Formats: sequence, structure tokens, C-alpha cells
Amino acid sequence: MYLKELTINGFKSFAKKSELEFSAPITAIVGPNGSGKSNVAESFRFVLGEQSVKSLRGKRGEDLIWGGSESSARGNRASVEVVFDNTARAFALDYDQITIERIVHRDGQNEYKLNGTAVRLKDIHELLAEAHIGSTGHHIISQGEADRVITASARERREMIEDALGLKVYQIKKADATRKLNKTLENITQVASLRREAAPHLKYLKKQVERAERSLAVQTELKTVYAEYLKREDLYLAHRYDTIMQDQIAPTAELAALTTSIATLKQQLDTMNITPDTSARDAADQALQQARIARVDAERTLSTIKGQIVLLERRVAQAVVPASAPTPQLIPRAKLQSLITAITASAEKALTRQDASTIERALRDVISQLTQFIDRQEVVKVDTTLADKAELETVEQQLAPAEQALQALQEKEDQALAALTKARQELEQTSSQQHESERTMFTQLGRERELRQQVTIMQTELQVIERDRGEFKRELQEAVALLGRAASDYLSHNLVTTKGDTIPDTEVYAEDRQQQRERRRDLERLKIRLEELGIGATNELQKEYKDALERDEFLAKETADLESSVANLNSLVADMDAQIHEQFIVGIEKIATEFNRFFTLMFGGGEAKLERVKFKKNEDDEAEDTERSLIEEGVELQVALPNKRVKGLQMLSGGERALTSIALIFAMSQVNPPPFIILDETDAALDEANSRRYGDMIQALAQKSQLVLITHNRETMSRAGILYGITMASDGMSKVLSVKFDEAAVNAK
Repeated sequence: MYLKELTINGFKSFAKKSELEFSAPITAIVGPNGSGKSNVAESFRFVLGEQSVKSLRGKRGEDLIWGGSESSARGNRASVEVVFDNTARAFALDYDQITIERIVHRDGQNEYKLNGTAVRLKDIHELLAEAHIGSTGHHIISQGEADRVITASARERREMIEDALGLKVYQIKKADATRKLNKTLENITQVASLRREAAPHLKYLKKQVERAERSLAVQTELKTVYAEYLKREDLYLAHRYDTIMQDQIAPTAELAALTTSIATLKQQLDTMNITPDTSARDAADQALQQARIARVDAERTLSTIKGQIVLLERRVAQAVVPASAPTPQLIPRAKLQSLITAITASAEKALTRQDASTIERALRDVISQLTQFIDRQEVVKVDTTLADKAELETVEQQLAPAEQALQALQEKEDQALAALTKARQELEQTSSQQHESERTMFTQLGRERELRQQVTIMQTELQVIERDRGEFKRELQEAVALLGRAASDYLSHNLVTTKGDTIPDTEVYAEDRQQQRERRRDLERLKIRLEELGIGATNELQKEYKDALERDEFLAKETADLESSVANLNSLVADMDAQIHEQFIVGIEKIATEFNRFFTLMFGGGEAKLERVKFKKNEDDEAEDTERSLIEEGVELQVALPNKRVKGLQMLSGGERALTSIALIFAMSQVNPPPFIILDETDAALDEANSRRYGDMIQALAQKSQLVLITHNRETMSRAGILYGITMASDGMSKVLSVKFDEAAVNAK
């Protein structure tokens, strides 16, 4: 047994869930007209993947769903589930039981499930094809289709026979291979088109790459020169910058200290430049002049007194001299006093001016006045001895006080002179300090100029270094633009001699800058060459060419693979065609033999043949551009009824057509028995005698295939092991009643 159970739920008139078990070789389904018994056969078509709604007697998918009645609402979906026994592994699945379910919704969506798992319709078709259950439905003959094999075209009849022979598996594989072949040929065309389109660009890229390779060589050289230049420049600038920054620390600090010191000295000099205070010196000078005048007056007074004493003593001495001595001559006192006053005035005038020439003139005036005075005076001769003695005593008494007064005034003058000297020394000291400060400031200003010059030179060098560093940064940016990340390799670059010895940094610092400028010129020359060859595009172009070349090679490999696939697919299609053709020839001969046997049994004689015919495809049909594909092979029927001359199948009566169709269907089922056969009222046109023959044939056929018969024929019913009755009440729902004849017979006894 292959077919075990059928469950219908919401499909057409089966509004409620109905289950049918198939535990007997022959199962008959009976019922009055319009009860819905033919819906059972259509449910088999539906669950096995029928896509034509018209074949299921509908217009739209929703026509397959219970439409409702006055007492029952319409359904939203319909489902049919069929269960097969797979213990013999007729299906290529490792399950003892196979369940196939199809569900249709109101929106027309369909679901397919295999053992509860959602699958594709293709999967269902492939599974059924392996069990000789094809899509042509040769094993499901619905109501009114009994003579379908007779009315079918030669091509359709061939398809039915191929399906019955189990060639559907090969046809599916052939169809898949053909689809893959067509797709592969399309892919080959597309790949070839892509290669043709890419060929000019690839050729252009190749030329550009050759130029780019030269550019790469220049870039490699530029990279080396750049690394040498940038490394040396970086080391030199960093060292020179650090050296200058270190060297200017001391001058800058000293300059700052000198600036502060000079500012202090200037402030001191500004204070010293104020007119010095000479009041003390002037006061001391004035006191000295006054003391000097007083001393001079005292000396003059003392000299006068001493002169008077000498004069008086001489006169007194002369008075005691013998008479023979000349008599002294006297000058009147008033005139002498007038002479003294004049001389004193001249002397004071000369002393006030403190001028040697003035004093000299004053002395000459004094001498001249004295001379003139002596020459003008008249000498009076008198005897003045007593008077002289008295005057001498008086004058002598004045001498001691005058000497004391002179000594006191001399001391006072010395003190005034000392005070004046001190005041002058203080002024000179102040002036000396100012001169010293000025000398110190001038010295510091000179040092400041030297330091400023040094700092200026260092600042200028720093500006040059900064300018060079700016140039270095710009050069580095340009190197990045030209070389990309490779420009930073200079950081790890080792400076070596031509012999491979490492160059110490001190040698780099001491190198003549002219050599670095020469390297800079070499860089510029390489840049110009690189720009001529195509600056900045080398790496990208190389990558583009590599990608284009790899793509072309990939497409070439794809073409080779596709061509190999075409060869394999052509070989596979040829093998499928060979197998189908070979098995078809063998199978149709067997079917022809069985067809003739069944036909003879049905009609009590006569003859039936199956002939292979060839014809051209219609112009509307799809055809490949091969000579073989332009010719198709079909199957024609040739029958000869006993005691009749029939020229063509169209001349057969309805019963004769039915018997002929049944004979061919049974013949196909005998050669390659399907798991089950469903016949819907194929015996309707048979009379009683033919019904018995029909019953005998189905009973023999049941030995190889499970039969589900939808019939009104009593003879056919009598051959069934299980009888299902389909009834329909006023609500329009189909219901199932079942009777097992074996059990009924036991119970009847």
C-alpha cells in the first residue's frame, strides 16, 4: 500500500474536515450526482500540485475554498493533506510515512508542506516524479476525461506515456540542465561582451602602466633621495635649533641683567644730574673771605702798630743821638691818615677781586701814591721825643692785643679754609661718583651692544632655521603627496657611506650646507621627471591595471569554466535525451503490447496499435537553433474494431472511445504501475457486459496499483474493499460515510 489517507478541510464542498482511509487495494466512492464525490478526485490533483484552476473546475483560487451557505460562513482557506506509506522507500526520503499538504488562502497564496515543513512546489514535483506520479495526471482520470488519451494530440499523448513510464525524473533533470545551459550560454555571451568592452581600456591601461613603471622607478629613486635629504635636514635643523637655543641662554640672561643695571645707573645719573647743592661751599667761602679780610685788617693793624713802634723807637733813638745827627723830619698826621685810607681802599678792592693782575696794579698804585705823597709833602721839623716816647708806650700796649686778635683771626681763617676745603671735597666726591657711574654705564652700554649684536645674530639664525623648518615641512608635505606614506620612511632611514659604514650625527651637523643644497636640486630634477611621467597616479594606475587584468583573467577563466559547463550540460542533455528515447522506445513497445491485449479483451477481438510519428514544431513554439530540436516525436493510435471498419478515432462511439481509453490507461498502468490510480466515472458509458470486463480488469490492475474509483456502477462497487458514500444535505456541505465490505460480510454472517 502506498496511499494511506486523505484529509480534506475547506476544499470546495467539504466545508468541514473529512478523512478518507485507503486500506484496501480498491476503494470506491459513490454518491448521487452533485454530492461532491468528484471533488475527492480534484482534491488529489490539488494536493499533488495542479496549477490550472480550470482543471479543478474553477476560475480563481478562491473558488477552491468553501464559499459558505445560509447556515455556515465561508472559509478563509482550504487545505488537502495526503499521507503515503514509504516503508518500501518509493519516495527518496528516509521516512516511513510521507505527508504532503497544500493550503490555499483567499488572496490566492499557496503553501506547500512536506512532513510539516514548508517546501517549494518544485520540491513536490521532483519527489512525486521519483515515485512515477507525474504532473500530466495520467493516473488521475477526472469526470469526463475518460477519452482524454484519445482526444489528446500526438505530443500530449507522448507526454502522458513518458509520464507513465516514469521518465518525468529525466525530463525534470533535462529541463533543469537545459535552463542551466541557456543561462550558461547567456553568461558566456555576457562575459564575452564584457571582455570586448574592457579590452580597449585594458590596452590603454597597459600602456599607462608601462609609463607608470618608469614613474615607479623614478619614485623609488626619489624615495631614496628624499629619505637622505629629509633625514639630514631633520637632524641638522634639530641640532642647530637646539644649539642656538642653548647658546643664547647666557647672553640673553646677561643682557637682561645689564638692561636692569643700566636702567638703575640711568636713574642714578638722572638724580645726580640735578644741580649740586653749593650752598655749604659758598657759605664756607664767604666765611673764609670774611675771616681773611678780618685777618688782613688785623695784620694791617698789627703792621701799623709795629711800624709805629719801629718808627717811634727810631725817633726816640735819634733824639738821643748827638747834635751832629740830622734832625728828623715829620709829616702831619692828617695827611698820613688820608694816605693810609687811600691805600687801604685800593688794597681791599684788589683783594675782593682775587685777581693777580688786579692786585699787581693795586700794589703799583700804592707805590705810586707813596712816592707822590713823599714828593708833595713839606717836612716840619719839630722835637717829638717826649711825645714819641709816650706814643711809643701807648702803641706798645696795643701790640699784644693786636697780635692776639691776629692769631684768633688766623685760626678762624684756617677753620673757614678747612670748612671750604671740606665742602669742595664733598662736591668733588659727588662729581667723582657721577663720573664713575657714567664710566660704568658707558662700559655696560658697550657690553650691551655686543650682547644685543650676539642675540640679534642668534635670532637671525633662528629665523633662518625657522624658515628652513618651514621649507622642510613643505618639502615633507610634497613628499607625502608624491610618495604617500612612504615619505615617513626617512625617520627610520640610516645614513651610510658608499662603503656601508654608518655616518655619525656629528658629521651630519658639520657638513657644508652646499652639499644639502645639491641634494635639493637633485630632488627638484627628479620631481620634474616624475611630473612628466605622471605625478601622483602611479600607484592608483598600477592598482587599476592589476584589477582590470585580474578581472580579464577572471572573465577568461569564467568563459573557460562556462564553456566547460556548456559541454557538460550538452553531454547531460544528450544523455537525458538518450535515456528518455531509449526507455521510451522500450516502454512504448510494452505499452503497445498491453494496449492491444486490453483492447482485445474489451472488444472481444480487433487490434490496437501505438505508432511513433515525427513532426515539425509549430512556429509559435520555442526551439533551439539545432536541426534535432526542429523535429518532435509523438504517438498516434491505430485501432481496428472487430466486424467494423473504422477510419480514425473520431468514428468511434462514446462507449467505444471509453473502452479504448480505459484499455490504454490500463496498459500504461501495467507497464509501469503508479502507486495509485484514481478513476472518476470512467465506467459510466459501459453496459453490463463491458462493466464485468471492466471489473475484471480493475481487479487485475489492483494487483500492482492501488485504485480509487468514483462510480455509479454496481459491478465496479462490488469489486471494492472499502466503499465511501458522499452525501450533501441542504446546507451544501459534503459528508463522508464509509463501509468496509470485509467487515460488513463478517457482521452479516
